[in-house]
Amino acid sequence: MRADASKNYNHLLSVARTVISEHGADASLRDIARRADVGLATLYRHFPTRDALLEALLHATLGELTQKAGELETSSSPDEALISWCRDGVAFVRSYSGVVDLMAAAIADPDSALHASCTTMRSAGTRLLFRAQAEGIARTDMDGADLFALIAALGWLGDQPSFAPRVDHLFGIIASAILTNRSSIAAC
Repeated sequence: MRADASKNYNHLLSVARTVISEHGADASLRDIARRADVGLATLYRHFPTRDALLEALLHATLGELTQKAGELETSSSPDEALISWCRDGVAFVRSYSGVVDLMAAAIADPDSALHASCTTMRSAGTRLLFRAQAEGIARTDMDGADLFALIAALGWLGDQPSFAPRVDHLFGIIASAILTNRSSIAAC
């Protein structure tokens, strides 16, 4: 990529991060281009679809969540690893209003630009869940899809003004529903 094209690309991502943080995942692409001081054609040249823009924007964070899961698998107790990763997952989905809907749709659509990143992230969480289940400290009647759904639900609840002040309390309730070891729950 040429230097000026790379500069435009990075600038568009920076502006998109701001606009999407302010207005959610359905933010106007025209507004992103306008605020980046580029034409809409330039935006589309770099990101031909909304999913492509969101994939570029979210790829790093989804990669960080995946990497963190790998680190937690070996460095923390299974219950602490699972809860820490879930807490980071909830914080991520809360950072971009509307991203939950896109991620849920992307997991079901192999043609989505977000599919690979979302399924990789969900698989990372699944490994943490399975590790806790193998140790007998997490309920065994749930899987990675259930864990992803609970994280998404908590993220959505956190976006609702009436629930936002209670999101930490609600996280504790969900954590206690996932973990079966009472001493682990106290650590939440």
